[in-house]
Amino acid sequence: MTVRVVVADDQMLVRAGLKMVLDAEPDIEVVGEAGDGEEVLRVVRNTRPDVVLMDIRMPVLDGLEASRRLLATPDPPKVLVLTTFDEEEYLYEALRAGTSGFLLKVSPPEQLIAAVHTVSAGNALIDPAVTQRVIAAFGRRAAVKPPPRELEELTARELEILTFLARGLSNQEIANALIIGDATVKTHVARVLMKLGLRDRVQAVVFAYEHGIVEPGQA
Repeated sequence: MTVRVVVADDQMLVRAGLKMVLDAEPDIEVVGEAGDGEEVLRVVRNTRPDVVLMDIRMPVLDGLEASRRLLATPDPPKVLVLTTFDEEEYLYEALRAGTSGFLLKVSPPEQLIAAVHTVSAGNALIDPAVTQRVIAAFGRRAAVKPPPRELEELTARELEILTFLARGLSNQEIANALIIGDATVKTHVARVLMKLGLRDRVQAVVFAYEHGIVEPGQA
């Protein structure tokens, strides 16, 4: 099935480059472009894409507010934030808004293509090059809330899995740390998300920091 994508960036050359990379894939189609946040909302209404590649710094309406408005609509597209190394302060709010993660603008084409497929399939993606920095920045800003009753439903192993997720570890890294199989990790992750009513790994990071399960700088 073809993944329909809208590209949102205020720089025309950046949009052109992203479009060229994505349109070269037989199962990806760029159905619209936008140069500011308000235009994103209009284009999405008209094209109904599966994924929006969203720049943060755009005129008229920035990408963060555009993401909030899109994700508050019925049956919204997945939003993948395009970011640079100096935008950590925005990413906390982007994760809170419900975006499916973020990707560095300097990522190679194959990583961009994989990211589009990942979020289109309903999974979250955080660029490994900046995961730890962003998680630390997130933790500094997150206000600790009382633990919900759902947390009591987690087994000791599932709570351990949640802490690893919050620190940005991949399934393979968790498997190596716990000396268990990758399939077993996937099963534990699925159970953690289900028991806590979370959509994906990004929401697991938000949950863990907001409820004091992990703290910034924790190894």
